[in-house]
Formats: sequence, structure tokens, C-alpha cells
Amino acid sequence: MPVDHTTIYRWVQKYAPELDKQTRWYRQVPDWQASSWRVDETYIRVGGTWCYLYRAITAGGQTLEFYLSPKRNVAAAKRFLAKTLRSNTTAGSPRVINTDKAPALAKAISELKAEGICPQTVEHRQVKYLNNVIEGDHGRLKRILGPKGAFKNRISAYRTLKGMEAMHSLRKGSGNDV
Repeated sequence: MPVDHTTIYRWVQKYAPELDKQTRWYRQVPDWQASSWRVDETYIRVGGTWCYLYRAITAGGQTLEFYLSPKRNVAAAKRFLAKTLRSNTTAGSPRVINTDKAPALAKAISELKAEGICPQTVEHRQVKYLNNVIEGDHGRLKRILGPKGAFKNRISAYRTLKGMEAMHSLRKGSGNDV
């Protein structure tokens, strides 16, 4: 029985956030795997303008969190990192956060440390080669989105990305496997 593409789109918009919510417990990364974070941003097209998708993964490739922002600045990086630290309380804070040489991320980490949101013991390393794991993950995302990589609005983009990240995490396997 044929199904129209708009029906699939509506299913994704309705069920992707619920899928993310229902599988989040399964996708929690244990503390021994979440000690080293890889943090980076990439860009996608939303409503004809470029938006920035901030993502954090473990050294093993497990997705920790993502954040879609219309701007690439210190405030957006700070919101993303604070969200990531809040959502991974079961695993505790990381030992090290690896980023590329983006100045916004470095400033955001130092501000979060000053505010006490990020522990002072967290080491920040700016070595772009350590982020090859997350760059490969960005490539997977770009292949799925295609050359246009366009969404009509940020709400639909965020909902679709929630479903994509949930499915990708489930496909990779849970971080809880020992």
C-alpha cells in the first residue's frame, strides 16, 4: 500500500520527540565511557538561512546531546554546554572536553567554570585531530540530509534531528553494554 511522503513527514514530526523521550534512559552513557567528550558544531540550512548544530559525543561515538542555534557565538555555545552538563548528570562531569579551535567554545567553557556550572577539574583541549570522531558523525548527518540539507523551520528541524539522533544512538547500541 503506497504512503504519501507528507504522511511520513507528519509521523516524524509527531513521533520523533516521543521516541527520543522514551529511549533516553536506554541511551544514557555510563560514567566510565563519558569521561572524554568531543564537542563541535556543523551547519545546516533551515528556512533559507544557515543554522548551527552543536553536538557532543563520547570518545566511543555515543551521542550525549545536541543543540540547534541560529547563531554561532559564545551565548549559543554556553547554552549548549550547560544543557549537555545538565542532561548527563548520571554519568557525572567529563574529565576532558575536546574541541576544535573555535573561540566561542573555549570562552563558553571558561565562563561555565567561573559560574560553577562546569567543574574546575574539567580539562579543555583544543586539538582538532581529536575531534575526528565527531567530524565523521557530522558526515553521516550530512549524507542523510542530502546536499540541500534544508528544513522549512527550526521546530521541524529540531524534531527531525531528535528522531535521527535517537535512531542513530539505538543503531550504535547502548552505552550501557558492559
